[in-house]
Amino acid sequence: MNILFLANHLNTGGITSYLFTLASGLKKRGHKIFVASGGGELVSKFTTEGIIHIGVSMRTKQALSPQILFSALKLSRIIKKENIEILHSQSRTTQVLGCLLQHKIKIVHVSTCHGFFKPTFLRKNFPFWGQKVIAISDSVKEHLINDFGVEGERITVVHSGIDVERFSELLTDDRRSRRSPTVQSGQATGDRRQETGDPLVGIIARISEEKGHQYLIQAMKKVVLEFPKARLLIAGEGKMKVKLAELVSSLGLEQSISFLPTLKDTREVFSLIDIFVLPSTKEGLGLALMEAMAQEKAVIGSNVGGIKTLIQHGINGLLVEPADSTGLAEAILRLLKNSQERKLLGTNARLFISKNFSQGKMAEETERVYEECLRSA
Repeated sequence: MNILFLANHLNTGGITSYLFTLASGLKKRGHKIFVASGGGELVSKFTTEGIIHIGVSMRTKQALSPQILFSALKLSRIIKKENIEILHSQSRTTQVLGCLLQHKIKIVHVSTCHGFFKPTFLRKNFPFWGQKVIAISDSVKEHLINDFGVEGERITVVHSGIDVERFSELLTDDRRSRRSPTVQSGQATGDRRQETGDPLVGIIARISEEKGHQYLIQAMKKVVLEFPKARLLIAGEGKMKVKLAELVSSLGLEQSISFLPTLKDTREVFSLIDIFVLPSTKEGLGLALMEAMAQEKAVIGSNVGGIKTLIQHGINGLLVEPADSTGLAEAILRLLKNSQERKLLGTNARLFISKNFSQGKMAEETERVYEECLRSA
């Protein structure tokens, strides 16, 4: 098949990671892959894999933006020239673009829903989902049915996958070589740990209220009472960063918590930390959580959304109730005090991801959705 993915940009982020994993996985299965986007810092990562990038002006969050019309005019010619069979959109605005092209040139359009949306009047009455909707978890499928009235038979759950082997390169127990990032003027720098046994907790996530950073920061206040040299690394950017920094200061945790910018390669953080925590109050699935599990890290997550799909409590990680800083602190302390349990949970986590959330499985199941659409077109 000739497949064209539609994206707003190819900068670092969850959707771009999803798109790269799926696109490269489908290419391995023999398909010709194109990505149309407004460009970004990771374009070369796609083209190096043999994925063809088409530049369009789609850096907009407005569903009625003129950029969508201009992009449709450009892509309609390319779709005919390259004999594109499938359009696959990744966001609200690219869904609009996909539906315009679907009706203009009679092409199959599939969209992926990556999380939860506010059920606004426009979203409910002008949905632009395409012929089929891929939901990344069962909780996202329920959201689409309950909040937007999407027919259940129109939705297929295909869990996001990751290239598990990519994370094998950094699997090591050699703590002597670990480097601990610090922040100077907003830039990450590395310095040798003063003591190799200092425990490190980490989170990689967009800094927004629903990710629950504030509860993790509050939990660290309790953690450092028992482990004074424990540190928390927060990697990511977002509107709440200043507010979180103020919270850190108010709790007197400036020496225990470091903020890092968004990282192009999340493995940089995974190679450092002992425990990964995702304390979201709502979550579609949790790509960074999956990556941590593939890296054999002990993980802690909130008992919500797609996180429940990934973590089996006490088997491959620990679950705590959302917005519960005390529960988070207890879970972190439990794992810091028991290195054998940390190792066992990490081993089980990697096995679970390898079996259930691989790149190959994701690509194969998405391919089936495409084939079903083509048969019914």
